[in-house]
Amino acid sequence: MEMIPYDKRSGKIWFNGKTINWKDAQIHVLNHGLHYASCVFEGERVYDGEIFKLEEHTERLFYSAKRMGIIIPFNQTEINEACKNIVNIQKVKNGYVRPVIWRGSEMMAISAQKNKVHVAIATWEWGSYFDPKLKIEGIKLNISKWRRPAPNTIPWDTKAAGLYMICTLSKHEAEEQGFTDSLMLDFEGNIAEATGANIFFKSADGQLHTPVPDSFLDGITRRAVIEIAKSKNIKVNERKIAPDEMKKFVGCFLTGTAAEITPVSKIDKYDFKVCELIKDLSNSYQNIVRKKSAA
Repeated sequence: MEMIPYDKRSGKIWFNGKTINWKDAQIHVLNHGLHYASCVFEGERVYDGEIFKLEEHTERLFYSAKRMGIIIPFNQTEINEACKNIVNIQKVKNGYVRPVIWRGSEMMAISAQKNKVHVAIATWEWGSYFDPKLKIEGIKLNISKWRRPAPNTIPWDTKAAGLYMICTLSKHEAEEQGFTDSLMLDFEGNIAEATGANIFFKSADGQLHTPVPDSFLDGITRRAVIEIAKSKNIKVNERKIAPDEMKKFVGCFLTGTAAEITPVSKIDKYDFKVCELIKDLSNSYQNIVRKKSAA
């Protein structure tokens, strides 16, 4: 089935404090967010009509805005309520929520001191980020030529639009080569993350290994998975991981709001198994997001 373009859909969008028609949520082409990437956003999942970890997402949204020098004209409680309300209005049961904040059109130059700050929240029904079949078999990644920049060069710990430029470049390159996604290294040449998800490896002794998030986003799902693993007495090692260490790992998976827990079967020349530990973590995660009793 052909996907409906997002600008052709119907319903309502929360826009600067008002609920408006989807088609009326428009901005001018000369706006600072579009030209200079002065824009921050969040990606949130809806499970059974409720937004998972909404408060954490909103807190991160405000942190991102502060780091970008953007003053949000609403408080966190107002944004939380707006997210809940638009989900109810749209009758989304299992989907995605996208709050986005950007500077407007008052000034069109590097400086944007006088630009109005705009806030919008959209939501829609949405299934799996990756092909469901691939989530069972495991996806394949190449290794990107683009690296995560040094932390003193960008606001690395935010969800700011400009940070995703190299992610799109990496993802496109991977898809053109027949891969599903791309593994990005950090500025030191160590393993960082995929284009939109954190990464974990399983060693033969049953321990998990994941990169220290010191130049990329410490994902909300990443933290949730670490908590789940520790509750199962699985040791989690947060450390620097060199690419050649992948030859000794037996399992690998990605984590993210969109990706949830997605097994990886191959990265470049390294093969991994979709082992029972990964399946168990994925099942436990689904139990938590859907508020079921742990199996």
